[in-house]
Amino acid sequence: MGKRKAKAKPPPKKRMDKLDTVFSCPFCNHGSSVECRIDMKNLIGEASCRICQESFSTTITALSEPIDIYSEWIDECELVNHPEDDGA
Repeated sequence: MGKRKAKAKPPPKKRMDKLDTVFSCPFCNHGSSVECRIDMKNLIGEASCRICQESFSTTITALSEPIDIYSEWIDECELVNHPEDDGA
């Protein structure tokens, strides 16, 4: 009689690193001064600097994260500073 084969255990799942929620301000360059808030009820994301009081609001989706709001703010700043590079 043969021995039953033992079932191999599945490998442990890798843990995802947490994304940042505070960032440096593109206007005053102060580190960790921009805080992102997400209002899922109204689907609005807001990033604001605690030092220079600059802020940015955008519409969000259910999958949006604070880094997405900050990235849109940076993209919008670059678009305003370089209007000839709008992709057209």
